[in-house]
Amino acid sequence: MLDLIIEGGLLVDGSGAPRRRADVGLRAGLVAELGDLRLRSARERFDARGQIVAPGFIDVHTHDDHLLLQGVEGVHHPKLSQGVTTVVTGNCGISLAPLVSAQLPPAPLDLLGREGWRHERFADYLGALESAGPATNAACLVGHTTLRVRHMAQLDRPATAGEARAMAQDLEEALRSGALGLSTGFYYPPARAATVDEVLIAGAPLRAAGGLLAMHIRDEGAAIDEALREALSLGQALGVDTVLSHHKLVGRDNHGRSVQTLGMIEAAARHQGVCLDCYPYTASSTMLLAARVSQSDEVLITWSQADPTAAGQSLFTLARQRGCTPEALAEALSPAGAIYFAMSEEDVSRILAHPLTLIGSDGLPHDASPHPRLWGSFPRVLGHYARDRRLFSLETAVHKMTGLSARRFGLQGRGLLVPGHAADLVVFDALTVGDRATFAEPARVSHGIRAVFVNGRLACLGGRTQDRHAGQVLRRGPVADRHLRAEAARAS
Repeated sequence: MLDLIIEGGLLVDGSGAPRRRADVGLRAGLVAELGDLRLRSARERFDARGQIVAPGFIDVHTHDDHLLLQGVEGVHHPKLSQGVTTVVTGNCGISLAPLVSAQLPPAPLDLLGREGWRHERFADYLGALESAGPATNAACLVGHTTLRVRHMAQLDRPATAGEARAMAQDLEEALRSGALGLSTGFYYPPARAATVDEVLIAGAPLRAAGGLLAMHIRDEGAAIDEALREALSLGQALGVDTVLSHHKLVGRDNHGRSVQTLGMIEAAARHQGVCLDCYPYTASSTMLLAARVSQSDEVLITWSQADPTAAGQSLFTLARQRGCTPEALAEALSPAGAIYFAMSEEDVSRILAHPLTLIGSDGLPHDASPHPRLWGSFPRVLGHYARDRRLFSLETAVHKMTGLSARRFGLQGRGLLVPGHAADLVVFDALTVGDRATFAEPARVSHGIRAVFVNGRLACLGGRTQDRHAGQVLRRGPVADRHLRAEAARAS
């Protein structure tokens, strides 16, 4: 007997193949059968007539490290409500572990919140996640900047060989525990002084473990060509797959250059493993940096430790009211976060449509007034870009969010709706799905997402959370193999 049959839906299986009519039978948290299951017995049935049934979406670029531990209050969850069943954490060089600190670490580590810096080893963090029972599945990267803060008293210089080797030891332990790989954030002050040689030493364990390298590159404006060459050469030298994080072009003078940058990435992909992620908005969000102000048409404050009342307001308007330059106000408000309107729709669309592009929200869940991408990225791709603008087909959109992401990040048994894979599923209405979150109201729940199943458990229904602890920690390598064998044994 099956545990659940989702019947009558149109399957978009995550491979990019055309949709087809089929029922989905679940057993022991796995997809057990596909096809006409009207005569099969099941403990429960879910009516999906007129709906799309797809693999749960994989958010490949998040900063949910602490959110996974602390959970979300209220009836709505920023990821479950938009169909996300798996998140990849530890991006941009920023991970919650391994680091023990009684004080708030330097920006941008503070983007993960003010608490939770208490995990001496990466294995301790993964163990805490498993004990907490996260709402979504979690696959975790180790942040290079976190390793720098852990091993270096002074961050405005390259690491010594000994310090880089200490980072490598931490990375090796994390990879043995099931971490996906290493992320970098050369763009940010605590890692700007890092050299290629430093990362080659620190990242050396990636090769043997089959880990990947995710990179927030050093520059996304005028010097992006040089920054891309540096990132691609690092991945090639380490001999590992490389993910270029939230690829974009910032500043009016750089609009349109995605033709050139995508060409560079395509050329590199002919001889090394490389892909990129992108979020579906023309505004970015990160720590408030005075140097970013002049590149932007508008800057919104997302939080400020010095002046919490600034959250949600325009930096330019506040600067005029206070009789100072926007750059001076940015310095006065820091540490703080901001949304920068500095990209072109032409570039965003071109990058989103590229066959090497995955979807990642890059949402910041601890901001007082967050970027709407935290709540709306995946329905926005399905509704605005696939259905309304016809940038690509619905099947392609789902593939970018599921099968392609799982393959690139080595998430075994996820991302495809096939027998034997984990029962991470989303049921949605292709005609109405879309984002509702705005910059003025960033936490509005998307519409059209009918139901979300995580490991076979109904986690979200009509945007409302039903199960806050259905997620699992997803590990890479031999550790992942052992977990998959255990799941298969349970299913049989």
